[in-house]
Amino acid sequence: MAMDGILISIIKNQLQDYLPCKINKIHNISEEEIVFTIKPYNMPTSRLVMNVHSNTNRLFLANYLENSSQNPSNFVMVLRKMIGSGIIEKIEQENYDRILTFSIRSYNEFGDINNYSLQLELMGKYANLILVDSQGVIIDALKRIPVYENSKRFIHPGAKYQLPSQEVKQDPLLASSIDENQSLVKQIYGFSPILSKEFLYRMKQGISYQTVMQELMHTQTLYIYDKEFHGIELTHLEQAYKTYPFMEGFNQLYNQLEQKTRIKEQCGDVFRCVEKEKAKNMKKLPKLQEAYEKAQDYDKYKEYGDLLFSYMYSLKKEEKVTLPSFETGEDIIIPIDMRFDIKTNANKYYQKYHKLKRGQSILLEQIDLCKEEIAYFTQLSTQLQTCSIEDALEIREELVNQKFLFEKKKTNRKKKKMPNILHLVYDDADIYVGKNNIQNNYITHHLSRKNDLWFHVKDYHGSHVLLKQENPEEDTIRLCANLAAYFSQGKDSSSVPVDYCPISQIKKVPGSKIGFVTMKSYKTIYIDPDANEIEKTIKEYKK
Repeated sequence: MAMDGILISIIKNQLQDYLPCKINKIHNISEEEIVFTIKPYNMPTSRLVMNVHSNTNRLFLANYLENSSQNPSNFVMVLRKMIGSGIIEKIEQENYDRILTFSIRSYNEFGDINNYSLQLELMGKYANLILVDSQGVIIDALKRIPVYENSKRFIHPGAKYQLPSQEVKQDPLLASSIDENQSLVKQIYGFSPILSKEFLYRMKQGISYQTVMQELMHTQTLYIYDKEFHGIELTHLEQAYKTYPFMEGFNQLYNQLEQKTRIKEQCGDVFRCVEKEKAKNMKKLPKLQEAYEKAQDYDKYKEYGDLLFSYMYSLKKEEKVTLPSFETGEDIIIPIDMRFDIKTNANKYYQKYHKLKRGQSILLEQIDLCKEEIAYFTQLSTQLQTCSIEDALEIREELVNQKFLFEKKKTNRKKKKMPNILHLVYDDADIYVGKNNIQNNYITHHLSRKNDLWFHVKDYHGSHVLLKQENPEEDTIRLCANLAAYFSQGKDSSSVPVDYCPISQIKKVPGSKIGFVTMKSYKTIYIDPDANEIEKTIKEYKK
């Protein structure tokens, strides 16, 4: 979901506390995302993110960002020239529309004052960032829009800037006559369909419009659902949600979205390979099992051959012959291939008997191997659901080593000595969490010592967690068990069993794939994974 006008208004109101502020740096994270490093008076430096992606356009203060693009775009170079080191004096919004005007005072090379406005339009397909001079003329735009793309508005250097046309609606803070049988999107400025549904849902429960609006405009919390988010609880969805401080929530939300996008762009072949191999083996297993069931009847083909040889000279060649069993005396019907004589048919039944007899052991090996492949790729699929780009790249390395993927063109980058392991320092304890098989293998077989505690969720695919501390307290053990449960298939379950034992009780399975181990003796603890608590702990104690 994109931001609506009222949510943008709340962000604008919170940004007022940072004004006036100086623009220290301007750089682009991607083609559609620009970051302004701003320094408010008597406040620490902050990063203001403006993203004009058609689906996920946004504005928020970021506490963490990926590295900027090494090559600034032409539009960023124009911004640096015109408003670099400028002062953002005012931020305005027109009728709760999804357009913000940043009034900026800047100085040219002669020391003369120039006034500019930076128009941030967060309007879906036509989301844009436009620099306009004091005369209302467009200097440049992040997305230049010619007439043939949008006949109503011409966005190009030298053109006169005009705000998009807007229907006449009610002010959301002053709205009085509201039709509860009609969407608020058509009646009041700034409403999105999801926010309209929430307001109407609450109003039908007897809560007044003004009460809900006051709660929304004074919110300090962002509620994030599976596919939606807003500044108030969306009770009509009746779904689980996560809550964060308002600006922190946008960091959490968009970091996850951007990470998923970047992983898909850089490691899409890993996801496709894992799902393809998993589906292939899932389809192959029942065929192998069916073949094994048929192979168990191999003894009857030997009996067919024995009977045909015994009665070979007294039989008349027919499509089916009936002969008495040597053991029971019951009649047995034997199919005959009319292309061959009785002796050749008998030999062919012997051949089939020997083939099926040998094939039984081979089929059992193939079935076990197929089950191992399914378990392995199911494990990788689970790991990919919570991985970072670095984790996904390590999974690709693992698949390349096993010849499931071809290695991409090598670069001169130095290979990392240690995998990208999550390391927490909690109450003088070192906790290591592996999020893929390479990391799990490194933690269990290279980083560990015999007295360290090792954790793994029971009956699920999941992470190896290593605790390095002498005589750990119960809360530390529960934290490690919580981490093991959270980074596993059982993260959404309750009372998840987690096995733990000293590393001396761990044994690698001979001939198994990387990351698979067995335990000689262990204890089990039951955990209810708490995603909010785990994410908070990781953020606080991550080294």
